[in-house]
Amino acid sequence: MSYSIDTTSLVDKVEEKLIELIANNNLSVGDSLPKELELAELFGVSRTVIREALLRLRTMGLIESKKHKGAVLVNPDVINPIRRILKPHILLPQTLKEIFELRLIIEVGLADSIIARITEKDIQELEEIIQNEPEHPDQTLFKIDHEIRFHGKLYEITKNQTVIDFQKMLIPIFEHVHKSDIVESITPEEEFISHKQLLEIIKQRDANALREAMRKHLSIHFVRLFRS
Repeated sequence: MSYSIDTTSLVDKVEEKLIELIANNNLSVGDSLPKELELAELFGVSRTVIREALLRLRTMGLIESKKHKGAVLVNPDVINPIRRILKPHILLPQTLKEIFELRLIIEVGLADSIIARITEKDIQELEEIIQNEPEHPDQTLFKIDHEIRFHGKLYEITKNQTVIDFQKMLIPIFEHVHKSDIVESITPEEEFISHKQLLEIIKQRDANALREAMRKHLSIHFVRLFRS
């Protein structure tokens, strides 16, 4: 009697072993992995399985093929794989709510990085941004263009490229959830803090004050989230 082998499962295991091999041998960016034949002998599998596992690592952005060097480790783009699947219309409501909440959590936590790195030029740019916003922002719960300009600039000030890229992905998700019935729509409360007020607090260079102000600025969204 013969039994078929689950090759997909085998590729999964080899993929894990390849990542372990990279870690255990302290390989770094620019280093080459062993040749396909060596890997096949090391793991006791066919070269076909090795190729498939290497293809996965290549798709993940962990390795790339170079002439005369074979598979070489590269600094992976951690954001791009997420970007490919972070599409509002293919995600379940609960996942969308969790991403909605994640954006709130991140922005409350930006305060220290903003205060540590902000420059006078940044403040001037924020001043220019708020001049184009509504006179009564508390009556405008969420406008994608306002959010991109003001909050995008706050992310930029952190000089953390991963956070900046992540924000660009989260804004469309946030807008989608806001416009849907996934979270309840409510009226802003008296404690609402506008972008203009946030900027005045930023000028004080007080991270704790900014953190609390950002929490209040976003509090309406937290309330919407927890009521749903």
